[in-house]
Amino acid sequence: MYVLADIDIYSRCLEQVKSYKYLGSIVSGANSIEEEIRERIALGSKAYYSDKKIFKRELVSKKAKLKLYWTVIRPVITYASEMWVLQESMKRILLITERKILGIFGPTRDGDGT
Repeated sequence: MYVLADIDIYSRCLEQVKSYKYLGSIVSGANSIEEEIRERIALGSKAYYSDKKIFKRELVSKKAKLKLYWTVIRPVITYASEMWVLQESMKRILLITERKILGIFGPTRDGDGT
């Protein structure tokens, strides 16, 4: 745990915060990405639910739905993920989120047929 201390520059006291948002990513003093990942998942869910009518329509092809997922929803969730160091619990949460969204197509099979 870290302690917040006042910062004084040229006789001006600057407010110190535990975390802040910079270029769409959450930066925290504890260097934890859990808050960032949860925020990205929430934004991805909002993107999915805003397009839910399209995903639920039978007239829209599976190919079009997948293209919508890969071009709109997935980039929202994985924005700035190049800097993430994932623990197993966070990987599991991300996989569950993807399965929930892709569940619109019914059960999926892995490459080995399971």
